[in-house]
Amino acid sequence: MRAGRIQVAGGTLATGWWGPGPAEAATLVLLHEGLGSVALWRDVPERLAAATGWGVFAYSRFGYGDSDGAALPRPMTYMQHEAEVVLPDVLRTAGIERAVLVGHSDGGSIAAIYAGSRVGSWAGGVRSLPTASWRDSARPPKTVGAAFRTDVGGRAEPGHDSGEHETGDHEAERGDIGREATVSQCAGSRYTGGNPILLGLVTIAAHFIVEDVNIASIREIKAEYETGTLRQRLARYHRDVDVAFRGWNDAWLDPRFRSFDITGVLPHIEVPVLALQGAADPYGTDAQLRLVEAKVRAPITTRLIAGGRHSPHLEAMDETLAAITNFIAKLPRGSST
Repeated sequence: MRAGRIQVAGGTLATGWWGPGPAEAATLVLLHEGLGSVALWRDVPERLAAATGWGVFAYSRFGYGDSDGAALPRPMTYMQHEAEVVLPDVLRTAGIERAVLVGHSDGGSIAAIYAGSRVGSWAGGVRSLPTASWRDSARPPKTVGAAFRTDVGGRAEPGHDSGEHETGDHEAERGDIGREATVSQCAGSRYTGGNPILLGLVTIAAHFIVEDVNIASIREIKAEYETGTLRQRLARYHRDVDVAFRGWNDAWLDPRFRSFDITGVLPHIEVPVLALQGAADPYGTDAQLRLVEAKVRAPITTRLIAGGRHSPHLEAMDETLAAITNFIAKLPRGSST
């Protein structure tokens, strides 16, 4: 990893780079979860860079990792602000020209908002059709994924990314839901400065609405933070662990947050999408996948990962990274020249 720092409006953010730089290849941009940081991606960035040949870039949001702090309490629209204000600034400052966003949990929601917003989806901040859009060709046919079975009530005990994951069953039977499109039909793209060309979107355990199971798990993790060992474990990864935890936990448990609903951005996403979720995710049901499947109009693949909980990229790493790598392989890489 090439560790670094970038200066954006509001302060300094800790970053990590793996693989080629943005002038040499397209970039996978990793957006961490509500308790995450650059370090908590573990060896996922290195493995993705090796498997895809793309560059990988990650940053810790304000209040996380070794980045500058954030004021509390966070507003109820903190994810919208990150997607529409901070993330575009980060991408421009980092010099990223062609990107696929890979967002986990809160990061997945932020990525979806970015991709479906005027600021995020279109180069230069102008709502003009990106040249990498599937709309440049006939819409690919839909194919229904393999049938699957899952007991959404049989969940593992609640637990967020505390830095101590157990490995899932990498050989477990997997199931696909939704539709899978041939994204290789998309055209290449030319970078013209300003915002990067967005080539695709990957969400992992993203939240599009708030569910009762989600809030129940967040209440439980609050108790673990206050009386258990979670605070001590998280403190290894965050300069100010209380800001990192309270900023996320207090916002989600605020009664006003129950109205969080970003499904309105989904029909405006015009790049291929891969949406993943662990079958035993204590923070959301497969209703999240079905929402994105129903509302996204671009080519989309959804997958429920057997053996995965809220962090299937760590708990069922082989299967999850294989799904991401296969998705990336079908995307146009575009051109920066």
